[in-house]
Amino acid sequence: MGVETWLLLATLAVLAWLYSRWRHSFWSSRGVPSPPALPFIGHFHKEYFIDAQGVEFIKENYKKHYHSMMFGMYDFFNPVLVIFDPDMIKNVMVKDFDHFTDLRDFKAETGVERDEMLSQMLTLQKGADWKNLRAIMTPTFTSGKIKGMFPLVCDKADVLVKVLLKEASENTHVNVKEIFGRFTMDTIASCAFGIECNSLLDENAEFPRKADIFFTLPFSSVLKIVLFQYMPRLFKLLGLAISAPETDFFIDVAKQTIKARQAGQRRGDFLDLLMEARENSDNPDSKLVMSDLCMVAQSVLFITAGYETTASLLAFSSFLLAKNKDQQDRLRDEVRQMVAEHGGVTYQGLMESKLLEACLQETLRIYPPAAVTDRTCTKTYTLPGTDLTLKPGHMVEVPIWSLHHDSRYWPDPEAFIPDRFLPENKANIRPFTHLPFGMGPRNCIAMRFALMEAKVALAKVLLEAELEPAPGHEELVMEAALGLLRSKDGVVVQVRAIKE
Repeated sequence: MGVETWLLLATLAVLAWLYSRWRHSFWSSRGVPSPPALPFIGHFHKEYFIDAQGVEFIKENYKKHYHSMMFGMYDFFNPVLVIFDPDMIKNVMVKDFDHFTDLRDFKAETGVERDEMLSQMLTLQKGADWKNLRAIMTPTFTSGKIKGMFPLVCDKADVLVKVLLKEASENTHVNVKEIFGRFTMDTIASCAFGIECNSLLDENAEFPRKADIFFTLPFSSVLKIVLFQYMPRLFKLLGLAISAPETDFFIDVAKQTIKARQAGQRRGDFLDLLMEARENSDNPDSKLVMSDLCMVAQSVLFITAGYETTASLLAFSSFLLAKNKDQQDRLRDEVRQMVAEHGGVTYQGLMESKLLEACLQETLRIYPPAAVTDRTCTKTYTLPGTDLTLKPGHMVEVPIWSLHHDSRYWPDPEAFIPDRFLPENKANIRPFTHLPFGMGPRNCIAMRFALMEAKVALAKVLLEAELEPAPGHEELVMEAALGLLRSKDGVVVQVRAIKE
């Protein structure tokens, strides 16, 4: 190449660099602290390449900007404001929700069915489409409907206990995360679709194996996401998919089940309730939202999200109770008293078990399902008490993990202290510092079902087994996949059968 060509390339490189610098001066020009950003990609590499979901990156800057209560970063060129003032969080998530109705935009419109299906999930819907879809799905998670699923959950929990005790009799150390994962998969498959996938009895069952792969985010998948940000048309032209091939397995299951229900095989489970809600909806627009592909999307969302989050909650609870024997004994006593009073593990008894609820909520504080949650600004908004104005498309993130471990709100934050969440102490909790299921209209729609499922399983396990720390597995190494926190090497404890 000649001198002119090299000069042209150098000029273009300098101009591109200057453009990137200008785009990444958004926060500094507004007086908001921001860590150094890489040209073009901003802090995306911190969130997805170096440390998935940026747990350590967020924690580091949370401490650094402790008194500012916010800092700015960049998702490529898009400004992202991380806020950790509880009052400000309340404004964004609840009080001024009409300015922040959407989550992060990720419409994977590649033309590939599994990507199109993912884009139809409730969590990725926007505006009126989200509102209509949420209105259709909400009746499927009422207290009455959840109570109707209680016997199914109990049946699966009884099998769980048998499998757990059998595993404990054969192995000194038990990976309870794996076993709880098989339990939650069996429960969801049964409660949602009437499918008996027998994950608990078959260690090589296809359902949990596919789900585990689904939640693994290899470097190649991250690279696809990056490339898609810059070349979405190329993906569509070549028919390249972003989502994992294992997604097709769950799509096929959902399609086959929906087809059977349409032929008249009704069962009264989640899928039936969803179909009935669509049929009985008075809003004609919402019927258009709930297409067959949309129903498949909600089914796959229920399977995958419900599998990982509840399994982790049970595993982390077991780990913490194993390390805190006094709390475990207290909880077992409460469960035994509940059984004596109600004649068994009953729905009403579990709902009235205060310490059981407190133990699960404290576990969710220490190990929240997600490290961060986000909202997208949909209308121009000036943050109260500041002169900072956000425009449509700007992102706001809430650092859940850091809030849950902030000593300003949680004395001795690393300690497992369930009493924080007992009724008599709840008034001491600063609102919007405990966000395991999100908050406001965009909170987790299946929260009550997940807690009911976890209560059944944990209560039945503690009636039959004692949990103890496993030597060499006293600490957990956390990682994140698809936005969810999990233990990198599983959760290992010792399980001993209680002999009456």
